[in-house]
Amino acid sequence: MCMSTAEWIPSRPRTKRSKVQVHRLTSRRRRCEVQVEKDMELKNLKLYLENRNIMEENEKLRKKATLLHQENLALMSEFQTKFPHFNRFSTTLFLVLHKQ
Repeated sequence: MCMSTAEWIPSRPRTKRSKVQVHRLTSRRRRCEVQVEKDMELKNLKLYLENRNIMEENEKLRKKATLLHQENLALMSEFQTKFPHFNRFSTTLFLVLHKQ
């Protein structure tokens, strides 16, 4: 889209910016960047701590699951010793039917 010379409007003459204004802008921008960095560090720290807590809880649950599995094996062994005529499939079926 070209303009004819009749439609051309001269722009305002450029004025030089004051160095003080530019310094204020860069100073404000830098403070803003520093604040953003601090906010990101704080969020990162919070996420790190939350992640550590989740990992610790996961480890506790894993240990508990291992103990429950061992207890289950011991009980199954004891059950099979008391009732040798049940095989593994019928034992499972027996337990399922008696839970209902």
